[in-house]
Amino acid sequence: MRRARSFIAAALAALWLAGAGAQGLRPEIGRPLQQAGALLKAGKAREALAKVREAEAVAHQSPAEQLTVARMKAAAAQRAGDNAAAAQALEALAAHQSGPELGQTAAQIAASYAQMRNTAKTQEWVDRAIHAGYDGADVRQLQSWLRAASGDYAAIARDAAAAVAAAEQAGRKPEEAELLRLADAQQRSGNAAGRLATVNKLLLDYPKPAYWSAALAGLQRSSGFSDRYTLDLMRLRLASGTLSRSEDFMEMAQLALQARLPAEALAVLDQGYKQGALGSGPGAARQQRLKDLALRQLAQQKQALPAQTAEAQKLATGDELVRVGYAWVTLGQDAQGIALIGQGLAKGRLEHPGEARLHLGMAQLQSAATRASGVATLRSIHGSDGAADLARLWLIAPHP
Repeated sequence: MRRARSFIAAALAALWLAGAGAQGLRPEIGRPLQQAGALLKAGKAREALAKVREAEAVAHQSPAEQLTVARMKAAAAQRAGDNAAAAQALEALAAHQSGPELGQTAAQIAASYAQMRNTAKTQEWVDRAIHAGYDGADVRQLQSWLRAASGDYAAIARDAAAAVAAAEQAGRKPEEAELLRLADAQQRSGNAAGRLATVNKLLLDYPKPAYWSAALAGLQRSSGFSDRYTLDLMRLRLASGTLSRSEDFMEMAQLALQARLPAEALAVLDQGYKQGALGSGPGAARQQRLKDLALRQLAQQKQALPAQTAEAQKLATGDELVRVGYAWVTLGQDAQGIALIGQGLAKGRLEHPGEARLHLGMAQLQSAATRASGVATLRSIHGSDGAADLARLWLIAPHP
């Protein structure tokens, strides 16, 4: 709204500079108004408003002079952020307008009152704008502000959802502002599932780190999310570029070691060093010790993993095959790892089948040759423990 008012102010000033002298103004009015126009053009709004007030103080003004002064006062006041003066000047103009012109002026007046947090006057001038046939985006934003001021977030959510749906049905990307408005209203009205779905749309269309952080934090706090997926959540933070603190890199590396995935732990630490989050300060020695531990465990795993794989194939259940399969994936042996995870799923009797399918899908996404299969695997995951939500996020996450 402020940007629109600045544009309107500049336009009004330009009109004055182009034609003020032709309007038959007396010099004691015309001269300070011309000076105000020049000051506005130079970006000196407060000084311009002072000059307009000089012209405004001249007695016995004609109707034409009053309107010209009001136009310049509205322009200068809007630029200067003097909402009360802007509203007063715009109301003087509105008294002489009708139709679409009145509608646009009424919207500006409503915006000025909204800046002053005067909901009653905002509503009055929004109604007048609509009655005059004007229903621009600024009016819709003001309506949303009024609903928010009244606490009617359900109505805001309905309006925003309708705007998002209309854009999608027309084959367009929804406006970022509408998605943000919808997510905020859903959060304030307690619709956690709806907010998560909206944030996912934001990630798909506007993949900013801030939205990834919000989505992952919301997922971790959601009802039913299992702590078993903490490492998986951190994998998404790493992939989305939202893992940045030294303690986060350390925690993720430690979780990977606990999961018997030293290659992944080492990759996480290396990324931390690359980003400058590790390797300096009072924690540098501890960080190096963890890296040394990861290197030792990696050397041991490379020797032991073939035998562990053979043993896992002998077991009646598939859990150990899934584990060693994903270990092979972290070692860069995607095809072998994917095959072993698939064997584990085929054996059945898994303790956490959703987790197994999640890791299979994540592994399949690593290669262009198996990416389509990975998408299908991730889409097949259901449940409420977090696996399905993580799978949906992997479908839109950055990947090699």
